[in-house]
Amino acid sequence: MPIDQLISEFLGQNILYLLLAVFIIVCILTGVRIVPQSQKFVVERLGRLRSVLGPGINFIVPFLDRVRHKVSILERQLPAMTQDAITSDNVLVQVETSVFYRIIEPEKTVYRIRDVDGAISTTVAGIVRSEIGRMELDQVQANRANLIDAVRQQVAQQVDDWGIEVTRAEILDVNLDQATRSAMLQQLNAERARRAHVTEAEGQKRAVELQADAELYAAEQEAKARRIAAEAEAYATQVVAAAIADNGLEAAQYQVALKQVEALNKLGAGQGNQTVVLPADAVDAFGNAFKMLKGRS
Repeated sequence: MPIDQLISEFLGQNILYLLLAVFIIVCILTGVRIVPQSQKFVVERLGRLRSVLGPGINFIVPFLDRVRHKVSILERQLPAMTQDAITSDNVLVQVETSVFYRIIEPEKTVYRIRDVDGAISTTVAGIVRSEIGRMELDQVQANRANLIDAVRQQVAQQVDDWGIEVTRAEILDVNLDQATRSAMLQQLNAERARRAHVTEAEGQKRAVELQADAELYAAEQEAKARRIAAEAEAYATQVVAAAIADNGLEAAQYQVALKQVEALNKLGAGQGNQTVVLPADAVDAFGNAFKMLKGRS
């Protein structure tokens, strides 16, 4: 029997089974969906939203359900945007921003907004202009972290209906026109000069204070030395007075004569050849001192 005839008979007897097998295979292929970890599938049934398929193996109704959208749930970054804004003190600035977001509810994103990136860019531009309009230029430069936080929170509130989560919002740079830059540079130089003058004045003040403290200390030490010398002189006077009281007038005469002798010794103690002029009573002073000394011994 020819092969063609055998095939014809086989198909004729099993055509229904073959069609059934093909139908089952097609149902399996169309009813089983494997979703990658980084995506979510939006399924429609007869043109209406049916479900959202998460990562892994999913089953849908063949021929009725259809995967209409494959949405990535990875974090995305919008291209850097630059928009003009005017501060509350009427300074024109150019603000460069960047936003990071990810889609968490694809069913909202695909049915409520057409251009996600464009919508977020427009929203960020409006919020940045509004926030900067409430600040002065110095506040924009100094409070950039607060400005970033305010922009992120407001953008997150605006895009919540789109099923989007804003993860980060960054202000990359704040640029000024040339005239404003020149004015700020002059102000900065003036501030530096003022600080230098203040520092110099404080240094001079400190030097005067230290000089005054040194002079006061020197005066105190001199007064202290004078006081000690006066106390010593007073003590010596007391000793002499006590000696006079105990030994009479001869003790006082002895002290005077002894002082005269000491003065003459100092006068002749100089170096080199010197002429010493003695007073007329110098010899008598020596004699009186030795007589008194002999009398004491």
